[in-house]
Amino acid sequence: MSAETKTPTDPAGRRVLSAAVFASAPAEVLDFLLPLWAGSALKAGASVVGALIAFEAVLSLIVRPLAGELADRYDQRRVAAAGAALYALSFAGYALADSLPLAFAAAGLGGAGGALFWVALRAWTGQQAGDGDGTAAYGKLLSAEGQGAFVGYLVAFSLLERTGYPALFWLGAAACVLAAALLLRGPRVRPARPAAEAGAPGEGLRRGAAERRLLPLMVVSAVTAAAEAGLWMLLLLRLQGDLGLSPNEIALVFAPGFVVFVLLPEHAHHITDRLGRTPTMIISFVAGALFAAGLAVVSTPLAIAAFWTVAAACFAAQIPVEQATVAAASGSRIGRGMGLYETARLAGVVAGPLVMGVLYEEFGWVAACVAAAATSAAGAVVVPFAVRVLRLPREENNARTAAGAGTGAGAVPETLHTTQDGEDMDTSKPEPAQPAAKPALSPKAHARKERRDWYIHTAAFALGQLVLWALDSSWLVWQITDGSVPDDQRGPLVWFGRIWLTIWVIDTIWSWSYTIWPREKKAKS
Repeated sequence: MSAETKTPTDPAGRRVLSAAVFASAPAEVLDFLLPLWAGSALKAGASVVGALIAFEAVLSLIVRPLAGELADRYDQRRVAAAGAALYALSFAGYALADSLPLAFAAAGLGGAGGALFWVALRAWTGQQAGDGDGTAAYGKLLSAEGQGAFVGYLVAFSLLERTGYPALFWLGAAACVLAAALLLRGPRVRPARPAAEAGAPGEGLRRGAAERRLLPLMVVSAVTAAAEAGLWMLLLLRLQGDLGLSPNEIALVFAPGFVVFVLLPEHAHHITDRLGRTPTMIISFVAGALFAAGLAVVSTPLAIAAFWTVAAACFAAQIPVEQATVAAASGSRIGRGMGLYETARLAGVVAGPLVMGVLYEEFGWVAACVAAAATSAAGAVVVPFAVRVLRLPREENNARTAAGAGTGAGAVPETLHTTQDGEDMDTSKPEPAQPAAKPALSPKAHARKERRDWYIHTAAFALGQLVLWALDSSWLVWQITDGSVPDDQRGPLVWFGRIWLTIWVIDTIWSWSYTIWPREKKAKS
């Protein structure tokens, strides 16, 4: 790793994570508000709204491979900044749109911007991991996306009735401009030139070989994403139609899982690093299968919430591992690999609701759940093969270690094995030098870092409580002023604010414990 390379905890990394928060906040909210806005502001029917959403998705699919190529050739943060700028133009277009052509233009800009932004950001994250396992880095990025979605929904539901759609769209444009500005800070850094193009020795893979090895994993990702997206859509319809829940009550069902999905990814690597890539993905797919099968036999909101929380925890561990695996298998062409991965998942997300919707209408709810469960179970069966054909160094080393243990301490492993392309590779050569372990933080430095993180968390908590107070939904304010929350004021926002207060108190105790009882942070190898 070059001296200019930054880790996600360095200033450049913090700016990237902040940009992810600012861009994901309006982008996530738009997925929810776009049909409502198009129907009320443009008087669009269901077919037109569907066409608008499909147009954005198709543009994003088309641009994703190009985004991967750009991320391999140019500074990935600049490519992501260009995506954030297109995002900003898209939101400005929605704010100004008074006709369908303008709305479709805004949707196209948003689709292209999202492809550039997320592919480049994930390629940058993989590059910073170097030769190490990028699971922790991708976990931080996924956590930042979740935090952005949380802030976005909180702001949107607080302001929508008071300001209307145009003001929200302008606010989203401003957030994306800020994300672009954060990404443009710092010196321009071009990705390392691919070894095959540079003529470096030891690069035996021809152009396209890595893509062929990634194909099984891409198929698994696309098919399972299709099943998850389709089942998610049907579950929303079931909660609203068959169970008669209001939007606020539906939000309560998904809230515990959403909190887990926001908080867990940044820390899940401590477990997944011990389990390994393949077991983590197998467990996640098995959990997805149990979640889908469980929905076929349970019908109470509490049971659905419990199933969803467990599944969300597994997904929070799986997605960073999946992304880190793609990055490791892509070699020096991380952008291209991420472009393929993003394309595969988005294709599944687009096709899944359509296929599952037809299945539901023809055969019913149980059949749809069984199909989704079977798809996840198939993913658990196929993923070991999909990872094995990638021939990742860590998996190869584990396999050789296991073989050596079985043949005795003095056994000599074979020095040649055949690659996917039929070429012999000499594995008796010494492994490339691995990056040195990150130095352990001293007790004082660790305490200072924990306090700095607590200041950020507290600022977000104070802002959230201010918004809840403006909505007469702050449990903390009601307890301080009246001693209890009136019955007519109880609702999901009050419940959520109380949970957030509990999390903040725990975070405060934990963070300041390092100041009261200093202890060093262990080095990461």
